[in-house]
Amino acid sequence: MGRRGGRAHLNPARRRGRTKDVKVNATSFGCARSEKEPSQDAFAVKAWGETLIAVLADGAGGARAGREASVRIVESLVNNYAVRPKSWSPPKALVEFIRLVNQRLYQDSLIRYGSPEMISTVSVAVIEGDKLYGLNVGDSRVYLSRAGNLRQLSNDHVRLEPGMRHVLDRAVGIAPEIEPHLFEIDLLDGDVALLCSDGVSNVLDEETLGAKLRARWAARALVSSARAKATPECLDDMSAVVLDIAQTGKLKSVSRLPLEIPASLRKGEVVDGFTLIKPFQHSDRAWLAAHDGQRFVLKFAPLEARENDEVLNQFVKETWNATRLQASEFFVKAFLPDNATVRCYAMEFIEAPSLRMLLRSRPLAVDEAIALGIFLLNASQHLLRFDLVHGDLKPENILVLNSYATITFKLVDLGSTTELFSVTSRAGTASYLAPERFREAPVSERTEVFAVGVTLFEALTRSFPYGEIERFQTPHFHEVKTVSRLNPNVPPWLESVLLRAISPDPERRYQNYSEMLFDLGHPERVQPFRPKNGSFLERNPVAFYRAMCLLLLLVCLSLLAKLLAAGVKLP
Repeated sequence: MGRRGGRAHLNPARRRGRTKDVKVNATSFGCARSEKEPSQDAFAVKAWGETLIAVLADGAGGARAGREASVRIVESLVNNYAVRPKSWSPPKALVEFIRLVNQRLYQDSLIRYGSPEMISTVSVAVIEGDKLYGLNVGDSRVYLSRAGNLRQLSNDHVRLEPGMRHVLDRAVGIAPEIEPHLFEIDLLDGDVALLCSDGVSNVLDEETLGAKLRARWAARALVSSARAKATPECLDDMSAVVLDIAQTGKLKSVSRLPLEIPASLRKGEVVDGFTLIKPFQHSDRAWLAAHDGQRFVLKFAPLEARENDEVLNQFVKETWNATRLQASEFFVKAFLPDNATVRCYAMEFIEAPSLRMLLRSRPLAVDEAIALGIFLLNASQHLLRFDLVHGDLKPENILVLNSYATITFKLVDLGSTTELFSVTSRAGTASYLAPERFREAPVSERTEVFAVGVTLFEALTRSFPYGEIERFQTPHFHEVKTVSRLNPNVPPWLESVLLRAISPDPERRYQNYSEMLFDLGHPERVQPFRPKNGSFLERNPVAFYRAMCLLLLLVCLSLLAKLLAAGVKLP
């Protein structure tokens, strides 16, 4: 996302009931300060229907991972906005998504570098019909040109002291929380919007920019002009996105009533075309239902969501995550009912026992447990592409599908799914939480690895490595049970994998899913895992026996020397 250019058009097919179509000519271009180094800037434009989103980010030059930050911000905002929950307004969605990416960059920086290093500015413009919604953090700007007048819609988050205006006082990734500037404006035919990095706005003043936008200059011409005018002292990475709005759209107002949250549900009741059959034992908000001769699971919003916006927002996010992951092989397929009137989502019904039910009759065989571990880690890696973690990995949330030749699995219950590096207190099930989660540590790959390890330990032994932990208890993680004593069929290499996965010390645990996946697939490469505070024999038996042999040799030599000194003749 460094030096590049692009042109996009938004001109959807005419639809019944609309008198106008959106027509936007979008151009984008950027160039690096030097041919020898990549640009810290990143930008993208995406259009569909009567919606267009443009994002431009400028990675902080003094940060070690500024370019990575800008690229991740642009990709995250564009991809998430394209599939945002329908009930979220554009400002709500933009604030939620920038908050999430800020949190991920900040926590990732602390883990990798020990300080904030993934830092970037960002500016966003969203066109929906005849409205422009936007957001910015830092000094990447958004302008609107109308009838010959130029107006800055963004705010510069910089130090105001003389000579300090080049220093940011707000940026993405620099702090755990973020406060963006939001703006909104009605669009007119002929408006032109500009997003640009400070490399452009520091060189071209507003009078010059206004004149060029009145003349309908494209992004490449703007950046090239700034590049030619820049002195060596102010030469910087330069990027711009120009949105030439030839014709605005007229999105229909939504006249439907808000989705209902039913107070009670009854057997035989028909909800959005689904006939309720029976509730599941653990919840009266999840029902087995029938539709067109097929069975499905309907999950309804909690009753508390009627009065509590936080609970409602959590269910909206759960629905969003479930439906956008529906194409994955790891999860049951989920979708929203057509023409929904009730706040719920539907999932395919798979008639298969949970791993918890299977473990009541027998533990998993070694090859089955290895297959389960590989499945859970691959599913977790898939979630990682969306910056998500499951948050509640345990036997109750794993379906076991048996065939004549093989055993396969599916993950269910995305209600605890949360963003990577989020601090969710003790969300999840206590017996599967990593020790640092009890100390308010953020959810990460290695906390999820702990849950995978506990689940595999339980699947092989039908017991918990540190005993069962009650909710809100503050446990002490003492000596772990020996896997091979509970199940003699477990080979030493697999025991080492499990001990490393469930280590109470996060630094001794697998740091990434890929590390544990590699060991499960390469038994011959697995290194023995010794208890950190165990005896010398437990921690390094080879060295222990070598030391004992050496000590025995020294004792023998000492005795021999004494015998010779005493004049004893040896045979």
